[in-house]
Amino acid sequence: MSTPDKQLSAEQSRQIAETIREEIARRRISRQTLAEQAKLSLSTLEKVLGGRRPFTLATTVRLEQALGVPLRKLPDVVTIKPPVNGEVAPDSLGSYARRAVARIEGTYVTVRPSFGDKDAIYAYRTVIAWDEAASSLGFRESERQDSDYTQFGEVAVPNESGFVYLVTNRHGQHRVITVSRPRNSGEMYGIITTLLAGRGAVLTPIAAPIAFLPFKNIANPSLGRISSEDANYKVYREHLRRTVDEPFAILLQG
Repeated sequence: MSTPDKQLSAEQSRQIAETIREEIARRRISRQTLAEQAKLSLSTLEKVLGGRRPFTLATTVRLEQALGVPLRKLPDVVTIKPPVNGEVAPDSLGSYARRAVARIEGTYVTVRPSFGDKDAIYAYRTVIAWDEAASSLGFRESERQDSDYTQFGEVAVPNESGFVYLVTNRHGQHRVITVSRPRNSGEMYGIITTLLAGRGAVLTPIAAPIAFLPFKNIANPSLGRISSEDANYKVYREHLRRTVDEPFAILLQG
């Protein structure tokens, strides 16, 4: 017998409905259009948005995929709870137990080269936390200067490679970040593979070094496009150099 779809709490449902209404207004799309994109009936969408029915996990996931934005909030402050039986990720993500990846959970300053300014560094916040509903680690970015491109998704931690994979999958379009396991001081280094938005609708594959620095290790974190005048520029630059100098990732020229 199949397991009933999990219903979200009243507070979660209220927050999700509010976010969806904001997205509908911002994008100037109809509820009918969103229902079709999420493969839901208009009646179902109207009921959950109106508070007459709680959101379920399946409905929420469909709406997240249709909108391309996170609807389930990951906490800004990560609290690691004692492990219990069943806290094991699916095989597709590496079959890891929560206790085995506890050191990966946290809030990070994520730094990479700026795609728009070759001399600048781009920095934003990333939270990695355990998602109870998915029984795996999830990640969510925030405080990005280009907020329309904010990413969220799953975290794979396979034993075979010893690396951590942060994967965004929107309608089959992937963005993958591959980083090392945390060092003793908590940093993770690696490479990001994504698409660079050009003029109009032109997209170009691009790869670059990336580093995840625990927020607690940076006294006054700078976010956004970081120029050489910024107090954290030198620190961020040294971490990016370490990514390719040690090397945690290799970038080959054709």
